[in-house]
Amino acid sequence: MQRTMRTGLIAAALFVSAASTPGYAQQLTARKPCDRPCLIRLVDAYLAALVARDPAAAPIAPNARFVENAVATHVGEGLWLTASAEPATFKIYVPDPVSQQVGFLGVMQESGAPIEIALRLAVDNGKIVEIEHLIARNLGERNLANLQNPRPGLFARVPPSERMPRERLLEIGASYYDALDDNDGSLAPFADDCLRRENGMQTTSNPAPAERGFGTFGAMGCAAQLDTQIMSYIDTIDNRRIEIADVETGLVFGLSHFRHSMADKTLEIVGVPGIETWEMAFEAFDLPAAHIYKITGGRIHEIEAMGFRADYNSPTGWE
Repeated sequence: MQRTMRTGLIAAALFVSAASTPGYAQQLTARKPCDRPCLIRLVDAYLAALVARDPAAAPIAPNARFVENAVATHVGEGLWLTASAEPATFKIYVPDPVSQQVGFLGVMQESGAPIEIALRLAVDNGKIVEIEHLIARNLGERNLANLQNPRPGLFARVPPSERMPRERLLEIGASYYDALDDNDGSLAPFADDCLRRENGMQTTSNPAPAERGFGTFGAMGCAAQLDTQIMSYIDTIDNRRIEIADVETGLVFGLSHFRHSMADKTLEIVGVPGIETWEMAFEAFDLPAAHIYKITGGRIHEIEAMGFRADYNSPTGWE
C-alpha cells in the first residue's frame, strides 16, 4: 500500500475518535485479522459514520455489498440518508473473530424517531466488505419499554471453564429454526427459563391471562409454545445464516427470511385445553428477521429477535 493511501485510511478511522482508538486503526491498516475488541469498535465506527452520513469515515471497501431490509442497494443510500442519532443504551454486540463478522442489535434514531436495527458487518483485510441492515420502524410505546436496556443475562460473561466451542454454539443457534419450522420444541435445547422478545414485545413466559385466548400462548415457555402448533402458519424459513458466535458471552447471531403464504388461516392447536383451532386473519407476507440467542450450559436462555414485514415471496437481497 502506498504511503498516501495508508495515511488516508488512518485518518478516516480516526475521524470517529469516539469509537476508534490508535490500536484499532493500526490493526486494520496492518492487515491483521480484526479481533473481538476490534470488531466491537468497528460497529461503533460504522454507526458514527452512518449518522454523520459520511461513508468515508468508516473503512468500507469500494466494492462492499450493502443490503437493507432485503433490498440490495448502495452505500450512502437508505439509512445513510435518514439516520439521526446513534444507539445510546440498547446495544448488543456479537463479535466473531473466526468468521471476521460481527452482529449487532440496537435502538437508534431515524429522522428523530426510534428504530430497532440489526446490523451485520463482514471484514476482509481491514475493510468492511459486506453490510446488512434490518430495520424495524413504528415501534409502539409498550415495545419500547423493553428496548431501553438489554436484559442483563445477554451481557453476562461465561466463565472460561464453562464456555462452549464456537461450532457447538452455532449448531444450537441453528436448531432454533428447525424447532420453529417443524413446530417441535424438542428440536432445540430450550432452558426452562427461556424468554423471547420480538421487536421489544415479550412473546413467551408472560403472566397467564384470566381467560383463554391468544395470551394463553404468550404465557408458555419457548418449547411448550412451539408444541401447540401456534407457529404452524410459517411455511418455510429461508436464507438461514448462522455464522456469528461469541464464545465469551455465549451469544449467537442469526439471520433468516420467514415466508407465510397464509393459504390456511385456521391452525389446528395441540395440547391446549379449550382451544382446538385458532384463526389467523393475515394476508400473505414475509418476515426477514434477526435473532440473538444466549446459550449457556448447552441451553437457550434468552432470545432477542427483531424483524419487519415484507411482501410475500420477496427476494432476500443476497441473490
